[in-house]
Amino acid sequence: MFRDNTKELKANFYMDGFLNLNKPVGFTSHDCVAKLRRLLNTRRIGHAGTLDPLAIGVLPIAVGRATRLLQFLRSDKAYRAVIRFGVSTTTDDLEGEILNQQSVLHLDLASVKIALQQFQGTIQQVPPIYSAIQVDGKRLYDLARSGGNVEVPTRTVEVSDIKIVSWQPGEFPELEIDIACGGGTYIRAIARDLGTALQTFGTLANLTRTQSNGFDLENSLTLEQLEEQLQQQTLQPVWPDEVLEHLEAIALSPTLAKRWCQGQRIAPYDLPETFTTSRAPLRIHTETGTFLGIGQLTDPPTGTILTARIVFLDSAEL
Repeated sequence: MFRDNTKELKANFYMDGFLNLNKPVGFTSHDCVAKLRRLLNTRRIGHAGTLDPLAIGVLPIAVGRATRLLQFLRSDKAYRAVIRFGVSTTTDDLEGEILNQQSVLHLDLASVKIALQQFQGTIQQVPPIYSAIQVDGKRLYDLARSGGNVEVPTRTVEVSDIKIVSWQPGEFPELEIDIACGGGTYIRAIARDLGTALQTFGTLANLTRTQSNGFDLENSLTLEQLEEQLQQQTLQPVWPDEVLEHLEAIALSPTLAKRWCQGQRIAPYDLPETFTTSRAPLRIHTETGTFLGIGQLTDPPTGTILTARIVFLDSAEL
């Protein structure tokens, strides 16, 4: 059980960067943020990719100035999921009330393998009614709890890979799989729809997020480990450059770096000859590798220029 030593740890602690949190079961993503705000003594904390209370695993946390960089993280995710067949619930996982339950002793792995094929690639998915998606400005789970009829919009999601880990036959067989997918994919919906494809019911029995937004489970920290490192003053946040490597980079000379951090626009003839022509967000750093922030090439009437979208370091810090 997590022990709350917040008052002992508050001190004068401050950081800018990311934490790779291993979210415990029973905690909402908001619970984790609230806990870390108290533990780190700062309100400037945010997270990437909501996890349901019953799910565990990677929950990227941004602290301080890094909260402004959450939008630039990679969107890919990976999960290990256990799907139970013959059961459906109000929430499409075991947290909800059971709606249907029927024995499916006849179900075999060969049939499951065939059905799984339709869930890879670009697919259409109806998110669970109990989810954080907004419809007409209201969360779906709030609309569902109010008892009204809710039309859940279909969304397009990407599932790049599904691998079978294990199969447990029986009256209510369970399938364990590894799923790699894009952001916005609901594994609960895959469990539900896979059951339908097999002419039965399906619900999510267990979920661990193994990768998210450039972070992996192997290098994650539990709340207990994070508390211990705080006590020992050994906690090291992940520097933004380490998780933004998917963005093309531009290195600036000391003079240009100061100008850019002051909000000045940089003309192409001042940039290295090998600078990119991409109009996507760019990772800006010094010639020695210090991360400065996020920039972008734009095309005003005067010609192409490099502008600042997010300045991470003040020019006085260089």
